[in-house]
Amino acid sequence: MGLNFHIPRLKHTGNGRFFLIAGPCAVEGEEMAFRIAETLVKIADKHRIPLIFKGSYRKANRTRLDSFTGIGDLKALDILQRIGKTFDVPVLTDIHSPAEAEMAAQYVDVLQIPAFLVRQTDLVVAAARTGKPVNLKKAQFMAPDAMRFAVEKVTRQGNDKVMLTERGSMFGYTDLVVDMRGLPVMRRFAPVVLDITHSLQQPNQSSGVTGGRPELIETIARAGVAAGLDGIFLETHYNPAEARSDAANMLPLDRLEPLLVKLIALHETVQGFA
Repeated sequence: MGLNFHIPRLKHTGNGRFFLIAGPCAVEGEEMAFRIAETLVKIADKHRIPLIFKGSYRKANRTRLDSFTGIGDLKALDILQRIGKTFDVPVLTDIHSPAEAEMAAQYVDVLQIPAFLVRQTDLVVAAARTGKPVNLKKAQFMAPDAMRFAVEKVTRQGNDKVMLTERGSMFGYTDLVVDMRGLPVMRRFAPVVLDITHSLQQPNQSSGVTGGRPELIETIARAGVAAGLDGIFLETHYNPAEARSDAANMLPLDRLEPLLVKLIALHETVQGFA
């Protein structure tokens, strides 16, 4: 399937390759965001991968009250907008309330609905009515087949630019599991993305800080490509240990290109059997 709608500034769309949504968990400052974006764009252009740069301007879903939530909404959104213009790349961010939809749409190209909010009808509708492409992340507690109703909330607003992202399902209290059967199910409704970093989170730790298993990122990614995904979502940082959000499950930036080389080769093999 691939993306069946247009996103401004999205390059390398004619080669049948999976697209990539990638960037840091949160915008922690201008220097770090631009540094990551520059590296991502170089890698994407080298390997002709359609790239959407991702960064959260605010982290609204944190376990502890003292966790980092952002540097200020407008400051972070301005950085995202300038990244898009500087590197000529589409930019995605997530929103958390209907009022944020119109605000964020003035700065970015794609609006994302977080998994824990994807059942919020007023939020999904507000995002759809901006006319921007909408990425709906499947809730950890929702069945893949139920995501068709979330898609309908977007398309019934006259917006057919929607995609779905699998990010794992709750497995007990402190772990997630990815059911690859969900990818072809959701692909019946919209292009499907696999989030290969959040799906390896280990939430609800006694410390109040989410854990993760980043050593399994390649395993999840390879399984997803074999199962037939349209896009890959990942969070990356040049030094994940320094990241102020989701440090435990991010992919080190210097490991991204070798991973993508393997996934491209696997994708081409899988496409040969399509």
